[in-house]
Amino acid sequence: MSLAELISQESYNYAFLDEQSKREVRRALLKAVAIPGYQVPFGSRELPISRGWGTGGLQVTMSLIGPGDTVKVIDQGTDAGVNALNIRRLVERTTGLPTTTATEAATIIQTRHRIPEQPLRADQTIVFQVPLPEPLRLIERNEAVTRRMHGEMDYSRAWVALYEDIVHSGTITRAAGYPALVNGRHIFSPSPIPRWDLPKLHRAPYLSLFGAGREKRVYAVPPWTSVAPLAFEDYPFAVEDMAGRVCERCGATDVYMDEFIESDSRRYRCSDTAYCDAMLNARQAGDTEHIAQLRAVTAQIAAQHEAVIDAR
Repeated sequence: MSLAELISQESYNYAFLDEQSKREVRRALLKAVAIPGYQVPFGSRELPISRGWGTGGLQVTMSLIGPGDTVKVIDQGTDAGVNALNIRRLVERTTGLPTTTATEAATIIQTRHRIPEQPLRADQTIVFQVPLPEPLRLIERNEAVTRRMHGEMDYSRAWVALYEDIVHSGTITRAAGYPALVNGRHIFSPSPIPRWDLPKLHRAPYLSLFGAGREKRVYAVPPWTSVAPLAFEDYPFAVEDMAGRVCERCGATDVYMDEFIESDSRRYRCSDTAYCDAMLNARQAGDTEHIAQLRAVTAQIAAQHEAVIDAR
């Protein structure tokens, strides 16, 4: 038998996972939605990608996907990352459903370390790949102790860690994965998204799901749920400063930028390649209306930043 004949005989269950595994993941997700921020254990399955490369998020996506869905996969803002391309190819191969790079066209968005700049709608679901779901792991390594701390809402050591950071550095230096309080009850890890993206989760109209395959945990932030970053009144939460930065490719401003440092200069590009492509295409076509719509996104992002600070 030739290799081509062997490949042609391959057959997968719909969305790769067996139906019992998908039902188990969905049951765990129902509990996670009912208790925002609570980490629900589940039986993480083996996938054709290594643990630590998005297996948790992929299991959530594969358990939810169905006829009529369109999937978008991004890796740190880009649609062209190797991890994103391979996951997108697996989804297409095992479901026959279309994938997309356009944020507005997707019903399920699986992401690693970013939330798209374009505001998501209520009929969209975002699935996060999470490497370390336990927000207290840096201050307590014992799993049984962190479980008890969550159960008793004993987060004093988390506050002390922030205070010590201020004492040593003069400010809170935590950048990616900034801890936040969900629904006034559980501290959770928003995955390693930048602080810029954290306000987008506060009272968002869409469902946010988090999957950690290696740690065998899922958790959720339901629509219109409060997400309050931990901060002090005299040291409030603040996002990264993007003032004065201009994307060298599309000319966008006031969005999250990737920085490229050369010997004598600094260059910036939009981290969200879908937003960058849309802005570039609109400029090249002279579509002033679309450009205005894309620029309005930055005003909405600024309003989200203010809202999450006021929520404190």
